[in-house]
Amino acid sequence: MASMLGTSSIAFLNSTHFCSPSSKPSIHSLSLISGVKYGRKFYGGIGIHGIKEKSHFSVASVATEVNPVEQAQKIASKESQRPVYPFAAIVGQDEMKLCLLLNVIDPKIGGVMIMGDRGTGKSTTVRSLVDLLPEIAVVAGDPYNSDPQDPEFMGVEVRERVLKGEKLQVVLSKINMVDLPLGATEDRVCGTIDIEKALTEGVKAFEPGLLAKANRGILYVDEVNLLDDHLVDVLLDSAASGWNTVEREGISISHPARFILIGSGNPEEGELRPQLLDRFGMHAQVGTVRDAELRVKIVEERGRFDKNPKEFRDSYKADQEKLQEQITLARSVLSSVQIDQDLKVKISKVCAELNVDGLRGDIVTNRAAKALAALKGRDKVCTEDIATVIPNCLRHRLRKDPLESIDSGLLVTEKFYEVFS
Repeated sequence: MASMLGTSSIAFLNSTHFCSPSSKPSIHSLSLISGVKYGRKFYGGIGIHGIKEKSHFSVASVATEVNPVEQAQKIASKESQRPVYPFAAIVGQDEMKLCLLLNVIDPKIGGVMIMGDRGTGKSTTVRSLVDLLPEIAVVAGDPYNSDPQDPEFMGVEVRERVLKGEKLQVVLSKINMVDLPLGATEDRVCGTIDIEKALTEGVKAFEPGLLAKANRGILYVDEVNLLDDHLVDVLLDSAASGWNTVEREGISISHPARFILIGSGNPEEGELRPQLLDRFGMHAQVGTVRDAELRVKIVEERGRFDKNPKEFRDSYKADQEKLQEQITLARSVLSSVQIDQDLKVKISKVCAELNVDGLRGDIVTNRAAKALAALKGRDKVCTEDIATVIPNCLRHRLRKDPLESIDSGLLVTEKFYEVFS
């Protein structure tokens, strides 16, 4: 029976069941319980700690300014927006929720592809993630959400200001979630160049598109398997390089476009191109809830939300805040999480024996296992962490055999137990 996410602080572990040599990893049972507390709270800015390449120039001093008027406007605009169903109120679908949370903790995992039956809450769950997204430091007034400390996430204009020694004004902004409509044009996605202004005034007048808005954020594509091929090519190019380049009439403009790619779809409506499927770090399968009591619970909760969204959201406010604190803490300790060398070797052995092409499977599995350990409040990866995430990291990377009747996730599970036994 799927478990319900909500009622208190969420934790992806049992308080009496930590990783130990005697504990057998469980893949299909992901327990979500309440009441797990950590020994300290995390205050201050939020950041992903990772290994960064040294830049050829140093970042100038940064001024952080919080305008009370802007803060009040943000709060007012947030209250006037269309209400979003709370993440903590979603019943079941543990696999999908875990994949989404791990990507928020470590965006370098590379996104998640969610495939399943229609009407199983895929879009609702993804959009409910908005409330849990942390704040990040961005350069004020920059359309690309440039990182004031990392040159790789800076727009060209911000880099030029840094090289001139200008002082950057920094504000805290929530991570963006951008929806990519199926009918979007290439110009709307990539951005457009004002040719008339460029010819008459000699100025590169660029109007940023959705990829610019999604930089350092989340790009969500619903029904991604129905996306036009020319837009798929654009996503592939940006996902591979981390930059979006617009070429129009001999004018070229580039800007950073590094985002968490989240897609959802129904496999009955068409297959996804293998080139794009490989770009998703994790793959979650969603099925229809069969338990009658849970189905009734879902219907009742949805009815409460439709009747009075504000009151329903307020009832889950404490749970949402606790989950957000847990994500914040996990992001802060992620860089200190370690994984033993023998576990790394076994992960690569599983990938090799499953004939997984390339090394993305190895990299993503290591990252996802570390993110899960951080979510559990530990500084070391254990076998159970790997057992939980490895089917989602490798399932979509296996070569398809039309005569094979076994689910690819089960093949990964069987190979995992064979190697790790």
